[in-house]
Amino acid sequence: MQVTKGQIFQRGITHCCPNCGANKLFKADSFFALNPECPDCGLKIERDEGFFLGSMSLNYAVTTVGFLFPVLILYLVGALSGVVAAVIAGAGALGFPVLFYRSSRSWWLMSYYFFLPHHLPANRGEHTAQQDDNL
Repeated sequence: MQVTKGQIFQRGITHCCPNCGANKLFKADSFFALNPECPDCGLKIERDEGFFLGSMSLNYAVTTVGFLFPVLILYLVGALSGVVAAVIAGAGALGFPVLFYRSSRSWWLMSYYFFLPHHLPANRGEHTAQQDDNL
């Protein structure tokens, strides 16, 4: 069964496996622990050494543009005092990346397969041993 770009996008936004749609990218007992592969279909989640750098860059960009930059603008237009802006920016610079961690990992995986959907085993017609056991 072919996985469409729409399905890849929807699965990435909801932190699901881009190949089979299982909600098992992360280990159940930890907020930060990523499964090395999908328990349902066997898709290798951490593709290569350093693959996480993309999600780290995504997290940095979203934190900077989506959180810190608006605080700076509010300070510059006079809506926030310097102390308040510094406290908000400091707390956000530490807290926001932690809260956004799971999304950044999932969204990076989604971005990779969105632009290279032919790399998904489902789109190549490949089956893993785990998929065969489910049949």
